[in-house]
Amino acid sequence: MNILQECMNAKKIGISGHIRPDGDCVGSCLALWQYLKKALPDAEVTVFLEKPADIFSELTGYELIDSTFEEQKPFDVFFALDCGAERLGGAQKYFEGANKKINIDHHISNAGCGDISVVRSEVGSVCEVLYDLMDKELLDRDIAMALYIGIIHDTGVFQYSNVRPETLKVAAHLITYGFDFPRLIEETFYQRTYVQTQIMGRALMESVRFLDGRCIVSVVDKKTMGFYEVGPKDLDGIVNQLRNINGVDCAIFMYETDCLEYKVSMRSNEKVDVAKVASYFNGGGHARAAGCTMKGTFHDCVNNLSLHIEEQLKNTTEE
Repeated sequence: MNILQECMNAKKIGISGHIRPDGDCVGSCLALWQYLKKALPDAEVTVFLEKPADIFSELTGYELIDSTFEEQKPFDVFFALDCGAERLGGAQKYFEGANKKINIDHHISNAGCGDISVVRSEVGSVCEVLYDLMDKELLDRDIAMALYIGIIHDTGVFQYSNVRPETLKVAAHLITYGFDFPRLIEETFYQRTYVQTQIMGRALMESVRFLDGRCIVSVVDKKTMGFYEVGPKDLDGIVNQLRNINGVDCAIFMYETDCLEYKVSMRSNEKVDVAKVASYFNGGGHARAAGCTMKGTFHDCVNNLSLHIEEQLKNTTEE
């Protein structure tokens, strides 16, 4: 697909990504926004996202992100990045009403949507997919920085199994544009506020291992989030820390979103396909990182998840 050709003569272009936007979602949306603004200066281009975390505020265009989702005239072209239409939240109505709908993603659980779909599940981030679709002569420092942030966040700074040799080549090219990539990694991926560190410490301390210690789970309820005055964005990274515990094949982190409702994040090694587990509960993601929303008590949710996780672990043991 040629992005610029698909947007030729478009006067009104929209871009959005999934609810609770992470680094790959924010980076890809702002990278594409900058790219289109540069190549098509006469077009009106807008990014619609739930308010992203402040750690991404250095990215060009961050302050112009529209988080109001007010009524809009139909878009000539609308891009759904890093997700299918059903996860666009308030921007779903824009996508569905657009004259041309383009979906660019890398999640294996996404069957594609809209008029044009580019879903490459073998690629570690949607920013890497975008890089391949962009005219390299139009890249600049700010676009490269946005793409780089998306890549490091969805590859765990190049430590996840979704990293390919091509991923490292792309990253190597991007850092030639001269942005301070060590600082970006530190400030957007590793650095935590004191309160974020406190809530992570509590989640780790109250975690429970099960299935012979091969699985671990932790939960934070709304009362605890209120006590620490934190929101969902402050809980990023907890599930990764759980997964880092020696002997754990699958980590589950849950936080309460409503009465008897939980947002579930899972991380695993090669012995558990968590995207497959999440799919049973209308969720999705990658084989090693996936999520879903579940209803019921905490124990009900864990019991339902463990049935599918245990089956996979049993199969690997038998092999």
